[in-house]
Amino acid sequence: MNIQLVPFTEQDFEQLIEWSGDQAFLMQWAGPLFQYPLSPDQLFAYNRDANNEETSVKLNYRVVLTETQQSIGHISIGSIDRENASARITKVIIGLPDLRGKGIGKAMVETALSICFGKLGLHKVSLGVYDFNITAVKAYERVGFSIDGVLRDARKVGDTYWNLIEMSILEDEWKALQSDL
Repeated sequence: MNIQLVPFTEQDFEQLIEWSGDQAFLMQWAGPLFQYPLSPDQLFAYNRDANNEETSVKLNYRVVLTETQQSIGHISIGSIDRENASARITKVIIGLPDLRGKGIGKAMVETALSICFGKLGLHKVSLGVYDFNITAVKAYERVGFSIDGVLRDARKVGDTYWNLIEMSILEDEWKALQSDL
């Protein structure tokens, strides 16, 4: 399945709210930025000053199936630091459960990395993933991310603490993978 990343706009808010899930699922894909339940006001604040490739510190995207133009997910490139040539992939969600496990998450991250290293000219891209999300960890490793370390008990969700795995990929590692294709 081929996908495209298109800028996330106000017209996309309701779809992302529908996908946001319960408190634990919202924390899993969005981290601590949003409070449950997700609301349009939170998304307005999240999307404010986003999506200018020249000046924004975050680029928020909806993920679209190329063949049908159906919205199927969301991804963000955040914490863009032009001085240090780095950014962070965040807010990764495949909104349609029947499309999970079909390589779409990998395609989403690969496309985001093309933007980071190709268009933005960055040197390093990082992300965080909770340690119980083994499928995501493996997908990120297949794209070329390496584990940098683990933040133990990084988030409290209900009565449970979650460990956060920090991962990153450098520009030369990404370029080496592209030449292997």
